[in-house]
Amino acid sequence: MRNLDKYKGVIPAFYACYDRDGNISPEGVQSLTKYFVRKGVKGVYVNGSSGECIYQSVEDRKIVLENVMKAAEGKLTVIAHVACNNTKDSMELAAHAESVGADAIAAIPPIYFHLPEHAIAQYWNDISSAAPNTDFVIYNIPQLAGVALTQSLYAEMRKNPRVIGVKNSSMPVQDIQMFRQAAGDDYIVFNGPDEQFISGRIIGAEGGIGGTYGAMPELFLKLDEYVKAGDIRRACALQHEVNAIIYKMCSAHGNMYAVIKAILKINEGLELGGVRKPLADLTDSDQAIVEEAAEMIRSTKKAYLGE
Repeated sequence: MRNLDKYKGVIPAFYACYDRDGNISPEGVQSLTKYFVRKGVKGVYVNGSSGECIYQSVEDRKIVLENVMKAAEGKLTVIAHVACNNTKDSMELAAHAESVGADAIAAIPPIYFHLPEHAIAQYWNDISSAAPNTDFVIYNIPQLAGVALTQSLYAEMRKNPRVIGVKNSSMPVQDIQMFRQAAGDDYIVFNGPDEQFISGRIIGAEGGIGGTYGAMPELFLKLDEYVKAGDIRRACALQHEVNAIIYKMCSAHGNMYAVIKAILKINEGLELGGVRKPLADLTDSDQAIVEEAAEMIRSTKKAYLGE
């Protein structure tokens, strides 16, 4: 049985960091990484959905990961999402991730064309072969990828010894139970949907990877603490507060990640830029929503953490 402890806990999905010209900001990447180190999270998930990966070049994604590794100084578990919509670029990113010392790589299935399962398995195994000494995490997000991880495909992928589990972002929390039950204790399942963090953890997920964790890591760390202590009443109450914040962040005209970056500027003094088109940036009317969500985070932290 392998040691999966470094993956168990709260792992924020890393945000894209841009300068004023819309290019990757190495300074922003390093500042965000150090922020996560200070907050005490288990690790970071780099170049995934929250990192706007599908709108970035291979070189962009290399710059991001290199600067995360530089600033983390070994204090965070680093999972690098390396999937592109072709095998060649994905393998290049996988090899790069291994070369800079990432703990694991991850990949969604290819999007647009609905490939048969044997082709998806070949894609993932080809990517994994480019990083032969690095753990591999399957990213299941059918509502965006258009392809769901089936039990038969997961069984096929477990023949690859580098596969350690699934980042499950499908909405049915039962999927977490099914993947955990099929694979056993030698594999890990990460909860994906932030709104059901405690549900996923209770039913079998031993870690969580989420796009809103970064705006309020202390609250997700407290949720994790409640779950581990079996304090379900407090966990449910805090999950409801967190969900209200998420709903508020999703109510703006601009993309949610633009809202989160603006919140981090207010609450944490981080300068991370906007979002990359075609994602929608904030409008003037969104500022009230940003400020309200930022205040909701501060007040919830005060209520539950005394901050």
